[in-house]
Amino acid sequence: MATSLRTYVFLDSLQPQLAAHICTTCRGYFPVPYVASLFVEIAPGMAIHGLIDVALKGTNVQPATLVVERAYGMLEVHSEDKGEVRSAGDAILGHIGVKEEDRLKPKLISNTIIRAIEPMHAMILDKIRFGSMIEPGQSLFILECEPAAYAALAANEAEKAANVRLVDVTPYGAYGRLYMCGSEAEIDSAAAAAVAALKAVSGKEPAAFKDK
Repeated sequence: MATSLRTYVFLDSLQPQLAAHICTTCRGYFPVPYVASLFVEIAPGMAIHGLIDVALKGTNVQPATLVVERAYGMLEVHSEDKGEVRSAGDAILGHIGVKEEDRLKPKLISNTIIRAIEPMHAMILDKIRFGSMIEPGQSLFILECEPAAYAALAANEAEKAANVRLVDVTPYGAYGRLYMCGSEAEIDSAAAAAVAALKAVSGKEPAAFKDK
């Protein structure tokens, strides 16, 4: 089966909260804030092992996350040297015989702001999150996208744009999910930045997306 490129995202400066969240959830090498980072998502999932092998043998990058789930595989690598991360991306693309523009264009599945969150709702989220706690009365921004790894881009750009807290982000699986909290005004700014970042990504639009 040919390997298809779902997500290809280069982050020139990994923001502190997203870096910390990766450290909390990853099984590989921890990134520090402001390193360059690359997220790649492909199908079929098991082919991701060939990509990490190519990246590590050809460049000086470190992997934080390697996920193989039912249908897709996702990889994150990072380095303080942006050129090394770019080279790792080039090696990956060359290995599967595609270009960056062959990635899928992200589809925004849901984009919701819940204002003045109720205490019991906040409590449930605090039990399942891997990032910051949300406090009652804060506003909550929820984003869901497809392919999943684009959630990392949304999280990074939202954190750049506003003084918000990263509650949780899941950049793998069938859908990517992002939860952020903060004051009403800051959450509005974060949400706008996240959505704008996804809309700015170029790529192929599969027929399945057009029907939704």
